[in-house]
Amino acid sequence: MSINTTPHLNFRGDARAALEFYHSVFGGSTTVVTYADGHNVTDPAEADQIMWGQVASDEGFRVMAYDVPAHIAYEPGVIPLFVSVRSADAEEISRYWKRLVEGSTVVVPLAEAAWAPLYGMVRDRFGVTWVLDVEVPWSAGLDAGADLG
Repeated sequence: MSINTTPHLNFRGDARAALEFYHSVFGGSTTVVTYADGHNVTDPAEADQIMWGQVASDEGFRVMAYDVPAHIAYEPGVIPLFVSVRSADAEEISRYWKRLVEGSTVVVPLAEAAWAPLYGMVRDRFGVTWVLDVEVPWSAGLDAGADLG
């Protein structure tokens, strides 16, 4: 198996515009999942904001982005990104998780999520926030080249 490490950028309402920009620069395909798509709306005003988005090019460029919901503290530049580690192998993700949580703060326990067989978030002792998940194709009627507009 192999894993991918991807910058996961955090925004407050600007993730869609950022993904549009990165797509215009690097090309490739764009996938977006709103909070409504993921059945994870905590504020109706944020339903169309990005819960998870990605631009991926054939040349290897990859960036992920999301809009931090209003109920979570957000200070631009304080936690500007997550490091996302994805694999199709749940055992591999679990192995990395067990190593990362030693001396760290679990933000979201590694468990099944509506969008992934396993998903978890941990802040390590150096202040880096890691998101680990089992990668599966998103199948809510959105194609990988979805129009962001």
